[in-house]
Amino acid sequence: MPDAVAPTPAADADAPLLVVDHATKSFGAVQALADGFIELRRGEAHALVGENGAGKSTLVKILAGVHRPDSGRVLIEGEEVVFDTSAQSHAAGIAIIFQEPTLFPDLTVAENVFIGAQPLRSGRRIDRRRMRRDAEALFGQLGIKLDPDRIARGLSIADQQIVEIAKALSAEARVIVMDEPTAALTSAEVDRLFRVVETLRGQGAAVLFISHRLDEVFALCQRVTVMRDGRHVSTEMTAGTTTQKLIHAMVGREMDALFPKEVAPVGATVLKVDRLTREGVFTDISFSVCAGEIVALAGLVGAGRSEVARAIFGIDRADAGGVEVHGRKLPPASPNAAMAAGIGFVPEDRRQQGLVMPLSLERNMALASLQRLSRFWLIPRLAERRFAGEWATRLQLRYGRLNDPAWTLSGGNQQKVVLAKWLAREPSLLIVDEPTRGIDVGTKAEVHRLLSDLANQGVAILMISSELPEVLGMADRVIVLFEGRVAGEFSRGEADEVSIMRAAAGLGAEAAA
Repeated sequence: MPDAVAPTPAADADAPLLVVDHATKSFGAVQALADGFIELRRGEAHALVGENGAGKSTLVKILAGVHRPDSGRVLIEGEEVVFDTSAQSHAAGIAIIFQEPTLFPDLTVAENVFIGAQPLRSGRRIDRRRMRRDAEALFGQLGIKLDPDRIARGLSIADQQIVEIAKALSAEARVIVMDEPTAALTSAEVDRLFRVVETLRGQGAAVLFISHRLDEVFALCQRVTVMRDGRHVSTEMTAGTTTQKLIHAMVGREMDALFPKEVAPVGATVLKVDRLTREGVFTDISFSVCAGEIVALAGLVGAGRSEVARAIFGIDRADAGGVEVHGRKLPPASPNAAMAAGIGFVPEDRRQQGLVMPLSLERNMALASLQRLSRFWLIPRLAERRFAGEWATRLQLRYGRLNDPAWTLSGGNQQKVVLAKWLAREPSLLIVDEPTRGIDVGTKAEVHRLLSDLANQGVAILMISSELPEVLGMADRVIVLFEGRVAGEFSRGEADEVSIMRAAAGLGAEAAA
């Protein structure tokens, strides 16, 4: 048999580096991946998009060695590989960088970069000088200044991701998977991450970029693969498609109404915030929200938006000022009083603050309504299940069983469970902090429609969002914060991206003029 002919350099450059070829994966009766297919090339940033539950996470876990496909193949440079462990995936040159990196907080940056692969000197002792020098070289290669001797605890999410990328480079990773890497980053940090991705591409790595932010997909990626219901739908050049086409491929229907805001009659004042102050966090915050009105708190990360919401609900104690609901002043630092006054609060971090992840869906939905469901200080199981089933139907929740733990749901469906928990109390004021962060475009439209319907029913809504299109698309009024102070207020007709960004940068007076 003749020897195989070596490919020409041009053909080799065009050949895919990694292919997931028609992979399937089921968990019991649930088929998470019905036909997973993706092809990555050297030197490209390739986007993977789809709704929550489309199969993206399962495909990534196959690449990571967490799951083995029931059928189909994974090929690297044309050779089939089988991963039974994450170590095998790592050894094959695949690095996974998750939305929330998992560094060892009490080790230095350099130690985290080389964890498990520390350079050694005689006597098998760790060569710390070389480790520090090599880490510094890796950060220089990425164009980033980061102190290798710094303890990892307290690093920003953006810097933690850079450490993970440096770790991947140290292991000579050829495929780098970034799962929602920009969800918790500022615009400046996103720009820095994009520059790092360009550096990785220039070094011949293939970057798989998973994001719900389609503007980032078009800004960064050369090709995009769409998945829906566990199946590969399409792969095409980003230069040859549009946002609308991608959305249609992702959801299987037209999405003309991503922001289905309807004009609702505005009623009496429900919430009045008067000179609310928390030393060192926010100062002299005053605004109101009326029945049927959606008021957005906008501003840059660190402006104090979430902190104001927490003080209104009584999670944090304000040092001065007051909060009134329906004309009655709330006692400070009392969530129970806020709930009794008719306030519901959907927090920014649904996993840590909105849900008890090991508890069942039905128990999570009932948590804020236990008093209403209780009979002689006991919660009848049938009543809890009937209650949860009704809200699961109303919010079109996608789930297996109501007694499944909350962690089994996709991000968008977890958000629906948090919303159900508070809507069941029929609040007159609903505070929603980043209501659509990390969820897919189809579920975003459902959440937006729900908020619009609530406003039409006379509910006052205070919405905090970092996404300007969401603010402009959903808010009747926009309150902009800058460094803990109100920097501008705009009606729906006055608000635009330039005005809001000028106010968020501390130019509120000029923007309002």
